[in-house]
Amino acid sequence: MSRTAAAVWVITLGSAWLAGSALAGDNNIPLGYGFGRSPAEKEIQIWDIDVAPTGVGLPPGRGTVTQGAAVFSAKCAVCHGPTGQEGPMDRLVGGQGTLTTGQPIKTIGSYWPYATTLFDYVRRAMPFPAPQSLTADEVYAVVAWLLHQNGILPADAALDARTLPAVQMPNRTGFTPDPRPDVLK
Repeated sequence: MSRTAAAVWVITLGSAWLAGSALAGDNNIPLGYGFGRSPAEKEIQIWDIDVAPTGVGLPPGRGTVTQGAAVFSAKCAVCHGPTGQEGPMDRLVGGQGTLTTGQPIKTIGSYWPYATTLFDYVRRAMPFPAPQSLTADEVYAVVAWLLHQNGILPADAALDARTLPAVQMPNRTGFTPDPRPDVLK
């Protein structure tokens, strides 16, 4: 950041702080900083797309291993290779049995604890150049293909909001439970 840009940023923040301080109540707590607005409920819903390990939050839709092969080839293989093992980005397939070795290979098949959160990640962040551009059907299909490539689902498998939470990931019990009461179990 240039010095001019940094100076403009500091002045802007300082002005906002002063504006907020001017609105302070009797207990000297600022009421706001004078910019932004409360989001509309519809705007919040657009970003509220998380999927829990239990499957809560999964959208309607359906995808098969075969459909996922086509989607992966068209939209994912450029980063993860044609089989999900080649890269140049993260390896997604293989690595089973390596977590206790000196060189663990963390992939969907060897490390990932819940298939549902794989759906969440793919929908939220992939493909890297266009996150959230895949339809729910395409995400179900890519997840089905990735689970098949890792030996977790058969070639004729189909996934939806009912079947995906039932998938047992090989490393589901490989994590220490989080005892905090606000963490979903």
